[in-house]
Amino acid sequence: MNMAVLNGLYQPWPPTASPRLYYFNNQNHYCNSNCKLHSLSHSYHFSILSSLYAPTKPIRTASGLSQMPTHFSKSGSGCSWMQDNSWCHNTASSNDCRQGPLYSVFPTKRAEVSSVQDLFEFICSGPLINKLGLTPEKVTESIDKWLEYGSYLCRLFQLNELDLTVPQKARLFHYYIPVFLWCEDQIYQHRSMFKDGEDIPPLVIGFSAPQGCGKTTLVFALDYLFRVAGRKTATISIDDFYLTAEDQAKLREEHPGNALLEFRGNAGSHDLPFSVETLTALNSLTKEGLKMKLPRYDKSAYNGRGDRADPSTWPEVEGPLTAVLFEGWMLGFKPLSMEVVKAVDPQLETVNKNLEAYYDAWDKFIKAWIVIKIKDPSCVYQWRLQAEIAMREAGNPGMSDEEVKDFVSRYLPAYKAYLPTLYSEGPSGSNPKHLLVIEIDEGRNPILAC
Repeated sequence: MNMAVLNGLYQPWPPTASPRLYYFNNQNHYCNSNCKLHSLSHSYHFSILSSLYAPTKPIRTASGLSQMPTHFSKSGSGCSWMQDNSWCHNTASSNDCRQGPLYSVFPTKRAEVSSVQDLFEFICSGPLINKLGLTPEKVTESIDKWLEYGSYLCRLFQLNELDLTVPQKARLFHYYIPVFLWCEDQIYQHRSMFKDGEDIPPLVIGFSAPQGCGKTTLVFALDYLFRVAGRKTATISIDDFYLTAEDQAKLREEHPGNALLEFRGNAGSHDLPFSVETLTALNSLTKEGLKMKLPRYDKSAYNGRGDRADPSTWPEVEGPLTAVLFEGWMLGFKPLSMEVVKAVDPQLETVNKNLEAYYDAWDKFIKAWIVIKIKDPSCVYQWRLQAEIAMREAGNPGMSDEEVKDFVSRYLPAYKAYLPTLYSEGPSGSNPKHLLVIEIDEGRNPILAC
């Protein structure tokens, strides 16, 4: 899914309106969200935690039209979490998503409640906790924040916070919220480097992750949490810097027979001067009143060949920006020796040469990195196939299975060539202190951080 799809004109839940997190005791009395773990461990219960060990059930919105799957997909079967994109509005002129009201759905029957201790144990069992230095003591001290962020995300994705499935709980409390806390810490470190009164440029956080692995939804969730926390952010994708349709046609003519450059995607199909101009302008949004429009790419133009969207449809951001969330499937890729790339695919030689200019255009702007690691690039095909099948079943245009295979085949050589170095060395110029590598499984679940 294009970042532009999820970066539309949704109205975030007002930052000043904290969610009402009721803690019930046996008499159904409540206290406020400042109650701490030690004072609640015996008699108080969190309503939002009621589903931590509840039976797995479908989740429905108030309209009853949207059902969340109760499991993550495996190896091309089933639907992935947040696979249903029926609430996204997509037109030829704009890929923006115009999301409906954000709300929580409360059941009419009384929910079974479980103690705060259950949530504490669930959070601490997450695969990212140790890497992020989130000790049990720190989780205890910030338990109210975990609840607050969880409630925000339930409203964002229209989930019933009183009846979450185990995969949904894991996605929120084991993935999105821990990564958000890591980003917040990176922002704190970044801002601490400047003196009082100095202009502080936004921290550019790079998200390097294969197509279909959920990076766009992750960035969408993080951007929303930043907004409800009162921070101004901008989200961009490498897709936004694709060549115009005219320039892409010229590239195709210059490299006849090279399937890797026939369509957009690989190194060489991006407008690098345009990306430098955009990232430089974003770095300068340090004051109130400074504004700029974020470029967007329309993948539906020219019967799917794509073209840069009309600037009149681009979203506008205003300073001072705290962070820029920059995502892409090939962020951080480093050029390799010609012998290596030729062994993977001879057509990759030109792509590899083009890649030499990408560090100065993209990577040098990124000061903190999140790399989503996969074991087998073939997962990309399965994930893309799932997405297209879901689109077709929903009555929307989607690629056939053969078209999906052809589409993904144009990216697999780059994955096979560049991912091993990215995983072993990190992106060019990255600092290990500002790099988070998250390994995910075929179901897009985090299983390891290093």
